[in-house]
Amino acid sequence: MKTFFLSLHVVAAILAVGPVAVAASMFPAYHRREPDASGTALLHRVCRVYAAVSLAVPVLGFATGATMGVLGDPWVVVSIVLTALAAVVLVLTILPGQEHALSGEGPATGAWAAPRLGMLTGVFNLLWVAVTVLMIARPGSSA
Repeated sequence: MKTFFLSLHVVAAILAVGPVAVAASMFPAYHRREPDASGTALLHRVCRVYAAVSLAVPVLGFATGATMGVLGDPWVVVSIVLTALAAVVLVLTILPGQEHALSGEGPATGAWAAPRLGMLTGVFNLLWVAVTVLMIARPGSSA
Protein backbone atom coordinates (compact mmCIF):
# COMPACT_ATOMS: atom_id res chain seq x y z
CA MET A 1 0.00 0.00 0.00
CA LYS A 2 2.84 2.39 0.77
CA THR A 3 4.19 2.17 -2.81
CA PHE A 4 0.71 2.89 -4.13
CA PHE A 5 0.23 5.98 -1.92
CA LEU A 6 3.78 7.18 -2.57
CA SER A 7 3.27 6.88 -6.32
CA LEU A 8 -0.03 8.77 -6.17
CA HIS A 9 1.55 11.44 -3.96
CA VAL A 10 4.47 12.02 -6.35
CA VAL A 11 2.26 12.01 -9.46
CA ALA A 12 -0.16 14.45 -7.81
CA ALA A 13 2.72 16.74 -6.85
CA ILE A 14 4.07 16.76 -10.39
CA LEU A 15 0.73 17.13 -12.17
CA ALA A 16 -0.91 19.56 -9.72
CA VAL A 17 1.81 21.71 -8.17
CA GLY A 18 3.91 21.87 -11.35
CA PRO A 19 1.29 23.74 -13.42
CA VAL A 20 0.71 26.22 -10.57
CA ALA A 21 4.45 26.88 -10.28
CA VAL A 22 4.85 27.39 -14.03
CA ALA A 23 1.68 29.45 -14.60
CA ALA A 24 2.31 31.64 -11.55
CA SER A 25 5.90 32.20 -12.71
CA MET A 26 4.73 33.21 -16.19
CA PHE A 27 1.97 35.54 -14.97
CA PRO A 28 4.11 38.59 -14.02
CA ALA A 29 5.89 38.73 -17.39
CA TYR A 30 2.64 38.31 -19.32
CA HIS A 31 0.95 40.95 -17.17
CA ARG A 32 3.84 43.37 -17.65
CA ARG A 33 3.69 43.00 -21.45
CA GLU A 34 -0.06 42.84 -21.97
CA PRO A 35 -2.09 43.45 -18.79
CA ASP A 36 -5.45 42.97 -20.51
CA ALA A 37 -4.52 39.96 -22.65
CA SER A 38 -6.53 36.77 -22.45
CA GLY A 39 -3.31 34.81 -21.88
CA THR A 40 -2.86 36.52 -18.52
CA ALA A 41 -6.40 35.59 -17.50
CA LEU A 42 -5.76 32.01 -18.63
CA LEU A 43 -2.62 31.79 -16.48
CA HIS A 44 -4.64 32.98 -13.47
CA ARG A 45 -7.32 30.38 -14.19
CA VAL A 46 -4.66 27.64 -14.40
CA CYS A 47 -3.31 28.77 -11.02
CA ARG A 48 -6.79 28.78 -9.46
CA VAL A 49 -7.88 25.41 -10.82
CA TYR A 50 -4.64 23.59 -10.11
CA ALA A 51 -4.41 25.15 -6.64
CA ALA A 52 -7.65 23.33 -5.85
CA VAL A 53 -6.43 20.11 -7.48
CA SER A 54 -3.16 20.33 -5.54
CA LEU A 55 -5.05 19.76 -2.28
CA ALA A 56 -4.63 16.09 -3.17
CA VAL A 57 -0.86 16.39 -2.58
CA PRO A 58 -0.91 16.85 1.21
CA VAL A 59 -3.85 14.45 1.58
CA LEU A 60 -1.87 11.76 -0.24
CA GLY A 61 1.24 12.83 1.67
CA PHE A 62 -0.46 12.16 4.99
CA ALA A 63 -1.69 8.80 3.71
CA THR A 64 1.83 7.94 2.53
CA GLY A 65 3.42 9.10 5.78
CA ALA A 66 0.93 7.11 7.83
CA THR A 67 1.54 3.89 5.88
CA MET A 68 5.30 4.39 6.16
CA GLY A 69 5.14 5.30 9.86
CA VAL A 70 7.10 8.53 9.40
CA LEU A 71 4.54 11.24 10.22
CA GLY A 72 6.46 12.24 13.35
CA ASP A 73 9.88 12.33 11.70
CA PRO A 74 11.42 15.82 11.71
CA TRP A 75 11.87 15.95 7.92
CA VAL A 76 8.16 15.19 7.46
CA VAL A 77 7.09 17.76 10.06
CA VAL A 78 9.26 20.43 8.43
CA SER A 79 7.86 19.44 5.02
CA ILE A 80 4.31 19.79 6.33
CA VAL A 81 5.07 23.26 7.73
CA LEU A 82 6.73 24.37 4.47
CA THR A 83 3.80 23.00 2.45
CA ALA A 84 1.38 24.94 4.65
CA LEU A 85 3.47 28.09 4.17
CA ALA A 86 3.45 27.57 0.39
CA ALA A 87 -0.34 27.19 0.48
CA VAL A 88 -0.68 30.40 2.50
CA VAL A 89 1.55 32.30 0.06
CA LEU A 90 -0.48 31.01 -2.89
CA VAL A 91 -3.97 31.47 -1.46
CA LEU A 92 -3.47 34.71 0.47
CA THR A 93 -1.03 36.60 -1.75
CA ILE A 94 -0.48 35.20 -5.25
CA LEU A 95 -4.05 34.38 -6.29
CA PRO A 96 -5.54 37.62 -4.89
CA GLY A 97 -2.61 39.57 -6.36
CA GLN A 98 -3.32 38.11 -9.78
CA GLU A 99 -7.02 38.95 -9.42
CA HIS A 100 -6.20 42.55 -8.46
CA ALA A 101 -3.72 42.84 -11.32
CA LEU A 102 -6.33 41.58 -13.79
CA SER A 103 -9.11 43.83 -12.49
CA GLY A 104 -6.89 46.88 -12.06
CA GLU A 105 -8.36 47.37 -8.59
CA GLY A 106 -6.99 46.73 -5.14
CA PRO A 107 -3.61 46.93 -3.47
CA ALA A 108 -1.62 44.83 -5.97
CA THR A 109 -2.00 47.05 -9.01
CA GLY A 110 0.13 49.53 -10.87
CA ALA A 111 3.81 49.36 -11.66
CA TRP A 112 4.60 47.18 -8.65
CA ALA A 113 2.05 44.45 -9.41
CA ALA A 114 4.26 42.33 -11.67
CA PRO A 115 7.46 42.59 -9.59
CA ARG A 116 5.55 41.85 -6.38
CA LEU A 117 3.87 38.81 -7.94
CA GLY A 118 7.22 37.65 -9.30
CA MET A 119 8.77 37.85 -5.84
CA LEU A 120 5.87 36.05 -4.19
CA THR A 121 5.94 33.34 -6.84
CA GLY A 122 9.67 32.94 -6.26
CA VAL A 123 9.01 32.41 -2.54
CA PHE A 124 6.26 29.88 -3.37
CA ASN A 125 8.57 27.98 -5.74
CA LEU A 126 11.48 28.00 -3.28
CA LEU A 127 9.23 26.56 -0.58
CA TRP A 128 8.31 23.71 -2.94
CA VAL A 129 11.97 23.16 -3.84
CA ALA A 130 12.77 22.85 -0.13
CA VAL A 131 9.92 20.35 0.35
CA THR A 132 11.13 18.34 -2.65
CA VAL A 133 14.69 18.22 -1.32
CA LEU A 134 13.42 17.10 2.10
CA MET A 135 11.30 14.39 0.48
CA ILE A 136 14.29 13.06 -1.44
CA ALA A 137 17.08 13.51 1.13
CA ARG A 138 14.99 12.58 4.21
CA PRO A 139 17.60 13.96 6.64
CA GLY A 140 17.83 11.98 9.86
CA SER A 141 15.91 9.08 8.34
CA SER A 142 17.34 5.59 8.44
CA ALA A 143 16.02 4.79 4.94
